[in-house]
Amino acid sequence: MSRRSGILEFAVLGLLRESPMHGYELRKRLNTSLGIFRAFSYGTLYPCLKTLVASGWLIEEPGSVPAPPATGRGVAPASSLAGRRAKIVYRLTAEGKEHFEELLSHTGPDAWEDEHFAARFAFFGQTEREVRMRVLEGRRSRLEERLEKMRASLARTRERLDDYTLELQRHGMESVEREVRWLNELIESERSGRDQRRSSPESSSQEDTTGETGGLPRHRDHTRPDPSDDTK
Repeated sequence: MSRRSGILEFAVLGLLRESPMHGYELRKRLNTSLGIFRAFSYGTLYPCLKTLVASGWLIEEPGSVPAPPATGRGVAPASSLAGRRAKIVYRLTAEGKEHFEELLSHTGPDAWEDEHFAARFAFFGQTEREVRMRVLEGRRSRLEERLEKMRASLARTRERLDDYTLELQRHGMESVEREVRWLNELIESERSGRDQRRSSPESSSQEDTTGETGGLPRHRDHTRPDPSDDTK
């Protein structure tokens, strides 16, 4: 299995864990929710779905078809009924859910790479906090290594580059630096949320290891006045 097909299977299982879908709806969700799949086609999705069905992780069910418009006598034409096909709905099986949860627990180097990290991050709301931390820290480590190599390469070749190529190199470095800062914020937020729960007397009964709340840094809305700015 190629790395990209593995990412697609992971994303399909994750979306179907939320709710059953037919192929068109699934493709739309992959396009809108996960930008890394904007360019893929039905020719890529349906073989993936067939593979997941054959593995026992999905089942196919006939979906509902909207009723065709009635004739003047209140009866739909037979040709209209015969020409309409029920859409196949894909549903996650118990084995498929178990397999997806196993994939969610993986924190190895593949989870830190560009495309795979984007897919993993899209399902952080379904991922345990400790796993999120390991993936974020691994991603940061990978980017810091990349940044070090980019700086070393730029230092060696700076004198041989024209202004535009040099600017492109700087732009690439700045993009990596921004992501490292973003990851630092996420990691600090995850740690702060975990520490707050550990210090709370009710943490044992209310701890949320996979919830979406508490995992993301909250940014101030600068369109609203800050109460701390009020003077008395």
